[in-house]
Amino acid sequence: MGYYVYVNNVNIFVEDLNPESKKAILFLHGWPGSHDLFEYQFDKLPELGYRCIGIDTRGFGMSDKPFNGYDYDTLSDDVRGVVEALCLRDFILVGHSTGGAIAVRYMGRHKGYGVKKLVLIAAAAPSLIKRPDFPYGIDKEQVIQMIEDTYNDRPQMLRNFGERFFFQHTSEAFSDWFFHLGLQAAGWATAAVAKTWIREVLFDDMKAIDVPTLIIHGTHDKVVPFHIAEVQKKMIRSSRLLPLELSGHGSFYDQKEEFNTSLVRFIED
Repeated sequence: MGYYVYVNNVNIFVEDLNPESKKAILFLHGWPGSHDLFEYQFDKLPELGYRCIGIDTRGFGMSDKPFNGYDYDTLSDDVRGVVEALCLRDFILVGHSTGGAIAVRYMGRHKGYGVKKLVLIAAAAPSLIKRPDFPYGIDKEQVIQMIEDTYNDRPQMLRNFGERFFFQHTSEAFSDWFFHLGLQAAGWATAAVAKTWIREVLFDDMKAIDVPTLIIHGTHDKVVPFHIAEVQKKMIRSSRLLPLELSGHGSFYDQKEEFNTSLVRFIED
């Protein structure tokens, strides 16, 4: 069941399956997709009794696409608005890639409001890019090139990105589906979030996380290098790292059965 929640002067699209359940999982998707990236979780987890809630980040999917508001503070405030509107308590917060970065900022800025457990999937935190004191990310120049490609030929940029996203073979039809998820986003939002990767860091937010945390990361990730997951494990108290040996950046599809089983096991522990 999909609907809109009006927060911070923006209509945020929310997919809400099995809302009668008291076991809620809130999913934050990665760049440049939408909540539909979690289709293979939404197919199965409600059958197991879970309420699956997916937010389309502003500028992406079916949410409003304003020109501003793509910093981590605002994006985490949008999440807080949805959490309050849905009266969520003791829920599981799941964030993938940039959605993982937003989840980390939510934990720091909003003190983990309502969160019982946290799941970070190939999260772009504490920094996606290499910095003088952080040698584990990708080169800043790579992000700058993606921003330029977004402004010059966004469809081709999306095709190139899709080719690096998964480790397992995907059909041409699946690749087309993934490509069209990226096309749903606004070009300015696509570029603005990439600029946020350069501008912001999440070191203090990581240290503020005080709930049980599962870190899931594909060892073949070409978008967010696996070494970043090892840094997360060291920085987050009460965390454990699950390396997925046959996954790239999209482990929720590359190894969807193992991913779903591990997620459920973590929630029920």
